[in-house]
Amino acid sequence: MKIVAGADWRDGLPFEAPVLVSEVIPGEPTRCFTCGTDSALRERTELWAVKHRHPKQHAGFVRFYCAEHKPAPPARPQVTPDVRPASRAPRAARAERSSTPARRAAAAEERPKALCPNCFVEVPPSGVCGMCGERVD
Repeated sequence: MKIVAGADWRDGLPFEAPVLVSEVIPGEPTRCFTCGTDSALRERTELWAVKHRHPKQHAGFVRFYCAEHKPAPPARPQVTPDVRPASRAPRAARAERSSTPARRAAAAEERPKALCPNCFVEVPPSGVCGMCGERVD
């Protein structure tokens, strides 16, 4: 049985990006979160829905804001090119080190596995079956 959260209109909203409320859910006029419950009702075409992250709820939570209190959309991260000095010595040494264990692993895999004829389990390098105690050569 798989337990999942219910699907609703809030799941489709991106985090921290303002979206017009009238575009995501129809309904009656409502209030801006920042203006408070004493403020006048506003049409949904005048309000912005913003989905915020929550430390304990992975789906986050949504609040409505008027144009005056609408949070700014998140800034795009600046991508800086990674500038490293050109050096072939570390790359060559790294390639040399990585090829040696691969050869050892391939050599270990080539050896056939010894199986106990009674239990059909792999026998350790000692040659004695761990299940029945029979010696396998």
